[in-house]
Parts: sequence; structure tokens; C-alpha cells
Amino acid sequence: MVSLNKYLFFVLLQLSFALGFDPLGYVLYCPCMGRFGNQADHFLGALGFARGLNRTLVLPAWVEYRYGEPRSIQVPFDTYFKVEPLQKFHKVVTMESFMKDIAPYEWPRNDRKSFCYMARGSGESCNAKDGNPFGPFWDTYDVEFTGSEFYGPLHYDMYHHDMAKQWKDRYPAKMWPVLAFTGAPASFPVQEENKHLQKYLRWSDLVEDEAHSFITNVLPRGAFVGIHLRNGIDWVRACQHIPESPSLFAAAQCVGYRNEKGKATSDMCLPTKETIVRQLKRTIKNINNKSDNEVRSVFVASDSNHMIDELRSALKRMNVQVYKYPKSNPHVDLAILGKSNHFVGNCVSSFSAFVKRERDVKGFASSFWAFPTQKSAKSGAHDEL
Repeated sequence: MVSLNKYLFFVLLQLSFALGFDPLGYVLYCPCMGRFGNQADHFLGALGFARGLNRTLVLPAWVEYRYGEPRSIQVPFDTYFKVEPLQKFHKVVTMESFMKDIAPYEWPRNDRKSFCYMARGSGESCNAKDGNPFGPFWDTYDVEFTGSEFYGPLHYDMYHHDMAKQWKDRYPAKMWPVLAFTGAPASFPVQEENKHLQKYLRWSDLVEDEAHSFITNVLPRGAFVGIHLRNGIDWVRACQHIPESPSLFAAAQCVGYRNEKGKATSDMCLPTKETIVRQLKRTIKNINNKSDNEVRSVFVASDSNHMIDELRSALKRMNVQVYKYPKSNPHVDLAILGKSNHFVGNCVSSFSAFVKRERDVKGFASSFWAFPTQKSAKSGAHDEL
């Protein structure tokens, strides 16, 4: 009987593969926290989580908030990133393909449970579609949930505590073919063990071509420095909390996950004009002293004030020009920053963190505004800028 059961399981396994289904199950989630930088952090964590469970990760749409639109907009994953490089690391499928070709069989309408750690909002439910972007995200794919599943006290760390086994024991794929999470099954900021997964995120041809065209046709020949200035009113308010929250947002990329490299400062979060100009001049001089390919331009990405006029005036004597992308397109901004000869970012920003991770896996040079602090630089706790 045991041999027969094993044989039947093997046959069903092969049949599932032949039909294009993953017999080990799927992971779905709504990237419902924050804008692109936060969603990217969560994506890497979700990829690591799915790999730990050996389930196929369903690539969610990117959630965007556009001026004048009362509800979030869902942009298919492969609009901005290629799917093939991810498939070299782990099993993935786009949300659109999953809902069209797989969900009718593996996730029938009458059995769609939402997963959350504990009840969300009122009642004993995940309330997976309450609020924006939760409702709009699932509505985009015509998903209605028939119940809730609370997975606490399990968590997402696949690298410690034998957590993968606990998930598999509690939610075997045979009984739970789809784990559909109310939010991302990942921590924020991205877990240190998942940072290297950035190398599997490759820009789509659309984004890559726009970035390449701008660098080739607009920027002067020669090296260029890419900088990120986070200075919108919402950011100004957030930075006011740095004194009591020194690990705010993506600060760990500078100060470490246990603040082992110090604590985030207000100037790291919201550098002054003087700090920006002084550090930018120093960065340009360092590059010019070490290379025959002199810096001829600075590319600025910003959520608000690009400081174009101020920087042009400050860099005029150095014969360095200053540019920004003519359209509002943060993804092209990111791609251009990733290609710069040197990048200067914001320690606390997850947008900057995306660029830093991309450059790290390629071996490109980066630094941050006002980091390391003078004390850290003297003590050798971090490379000098």
C-alpha cells in the first residue's frame, strides 16, 4: 500500500508539472506598503520566502499612486523588470498568467483564503480588501476572499529557527496549494540575507532603453555622478523623528541592522544645501584625481526639489553640468542612477537603497550624504567618501 501511494503521488507530481502547475504550491501577496522603494524591499523578502518554501512566487503588480486618481493603479511586474533572470534563481510566474491559466484550477473561486498574522481591523477576519491599495489591488484581478487564515506565530525569516519546516508542516501544499497574503511575507527594511537577490532584478528593455538613450544623447561625454535628493514635505516631516527613531526606514544600509556603525542623524536624512554641495564637490575631485575620465555632469533624481540652479551655480567653476530626467519617471531615474560612475544617496531612503543594492552586486562605487560622520571617518569605521 505504501509503495502504491508513493507511485500515485509520483504520477500526480509528474502530471502537475506536465500541465504547467507547481505541485509544491504558490505564494501570492499584495505589495500594499509604501511606494516603489518599500515594495522593492518587500519583493526581495518575498522571493527569499518563496524560495525557502520551494513554492512558486506569483509576481505581483507594482502598486502606484497617481495624482488625481482616488484608487491605486496596478502596473504589471514585467513592465519594469524582466521575468527570465528571476527564473534562474527560483520559480516565478506573473500575476496575470497565474490568474488566467492556473488560478481556475489551483485556486478556485469558492476556496480563496487570505493569510494574515492576526485579525486586521474589526471582526475575526484579515479584511484583506479593506482600504486602498488593498481593495484596488485584488479587484484588479477579480479576487474575492471566502475566508481568513491566521498564521501566527509563524514568521518570514527562512534563515533561522527552522521556519521553513514549520510552514511546510502547518500548510502542506497538498492541502494549501496557494498562500495568499494580505501584505508582503517579508520584513522591512529588507532582511540582510536577502539583499543579494537584487542581482536577479533586471530592468525591462523599455526602462533600459530610456535610461541608455538619456545618458547617450543628453549627458556630455565623460563620467557622471548620480545623486538622489529626498526632500519633499512628507520626507521633511519623517526626518523629524530621527532622534527617537535612529533606525528609520532604510537607515540600516548605513548604520547597520544593529546600529553597529552608529546612529542615523538628521543630516543623513535631510542634508543641508551646504552638506550637499561640499560633499558633491569632494566626490567629483576624488573621481577626477583617480581617473582620466573626468566628471562632466551630475544627474539628479528627486521627489521634490532637484536643486538644479543651486548645483549649477556651485559647480560652474568645475565645468560640470547638472541634469534631471525631463519626465516624471522614477524607474528611469533609478536605472540612470544605477549606471552612474558614482552614486550619492540618502541613508534613510529605500529609493536610494534600491540603487545601492544594484550597484553593490555590480561592484560599482556608492556613498551617502553626511555618512560616515566625522567621528566614524576618523576611527576608520567606514570607507572615506
